[in-house]
Amino acid sequence: MTLASSPSERRSQRKSVHMKKEYDFSKGKRGAVLPSEGKTRITIYLDDIVIERFKTLSEKTGRGYQTLLNEALRTHLGVDEAPLTATALRRILREELSQHS
Repeated sequence: MTLASSPSERRSQRKSVHMKKEYDFSKGKRGAVLPSEGKTRITIYLDDIVIERFKTLSEKTGRGYQTLLNEALRTHLGVDEAPLTATALRRILREELSQHS
């Protein structure tokens, strides 16, 4: 590979080194590359008012409306064991470390 003089020539040379002319996607799958463990993607029809209320709540809380819907369903079903999130783990670690320092 020869040295390119301009940034666009250098980008062009990098692309040609790493990119194939053609890719085979015949065995490719649609959807998330890494599926969420413990969650299933579905299509569901809900009343407009339900979606509107959860979206309004989402704007107020800064949390996703689908997350809020899921939490409401879990609460209704009495499933109180929420999955451990990175935020919750950080909070727990901070609490534990402050008690032992």
